[in-house]
Amino acid sequence: MGPLRSVVLCGGGTGGHIYPLLAFADCLRRHDPGVRITCLGTPKGLENELIPPAGYDLRQIPAYQLPRSVNMSLVRTPDRMWKAARAAGKVIDEVRADVVVGFGGYVSVPGYLAAWRRELPIVIHEVNVPPGVANRLGMKFTDNVAVGFPHQPAQAEVLRDARVVGVPLRRGIAGLDRAANAAAARAHFGLRPDLPVLFVAGGSQGARSINLAVAGAAKELARHGVQVLHVMGARNEPVPIPTDLPVPYVTLPYLSQMEIGYAAADLMLGRGGAMTCAEVAAIGLPTVYVPYPHSNQEQKRNALPVVDAGGGLLVDDAELTPAWVERTIIPLIRDPHRLAAMGAAASGYGRRDGDEALLNFVYEAVAR
Repeated sequence: MGPLRSVVLCGGGTGGHIYPLLAFADCLRRHDPGVRITCLGTPKGLENELIPPAGYDLRQIPAYQLPRSVNMSLVRTPDRMWKAARAAGKVIDEVRADVVVGFGGYVSVPGYLAAWRRELPIVIHEVNVPPGVANRLGMKFTDNVAVGFPHQPAQAEVLRDARVVGVPLRRGIAGLDRAANAAAARAHFGLRPDLPVLFVAGGSQGARSINLAVAGAAKELARHGVQVLHVMGARNEPVPIPTDLPVPYVTLPYLSQMEIGYAAADLMLGRGGAMTCAEVAAIGLPTVYVPYPHSNQEQKRNALPVVDAGGGLLVDDAELTPAWVERTIIPLIRDPHRLAAMGAAASGYGRRDGDEALLNFVYEAVAR
């Protein structure tokens, strides 16, 4: 099959939809610098902050939250959806797209509808169980469904026939050699090269419960020679950290280049978002997962397979206290043999080639 001339990518709202989209766009461009890549987004989504700076054309279309139950909103949905699909169709026609690839988020639905009406190939990439509302709707229009993790087809009937391709990751992460970059990464944050580093990050929004637990254990961590690199989350109130600690405790509101944090770390403490699970498993970083409790348990389902493989630990949000951190994390991070075994188990479960595998799947779908 010949090269793709023009590809429309849909995914917006949260980092979990946008980061794999961007990694896939980079992969497309690596294989063919001449391919036209157009991204669909909404005026208010996070995509506006992430996609244009990455060098990709972002076209805004109206997108509406899909109701999860029968109400007045559902009655108005066909009219709104028709307007959004018309706008998506105009973009698809203008750029003469060969294929529409969607990663979820409400903006994907108008893209799927417009592609279906034009009998264009549609490829859906899904990382969660159960799939998001937008991708579930998209699956009514196409059989070309790819998933990020091997547990997904077994856990969701609608994903039973999906192709497991992994999660597209940025090259800076997929190609990361933690050991080779550790010294430079620690120097970047002002951390010592000779003491273990706990990397704490609660996803793109941060996590207050994680912040409080680690800050509460700060003195005990420092007393045992454990350094902390702590991403608090830009939207969280800063949590005070004791100032007279004998070893570095570095706090940041946000970290755009997560690979530097990963390279500096011996152990990570974080949520169980699909992107976090995919990234830390791919690079073999042992991780303590604290799944977000107020949801359908999808983060727990994301983290469990890598934990079962030996690549991490799982703790309920309600159980994560300063005492738990002191009791569990201090002996773990001071045991290099156990960390090495966990890291090897994580990398055995993870994969670094999700972008290439998805591209091959897209080529197949277009050829069909």
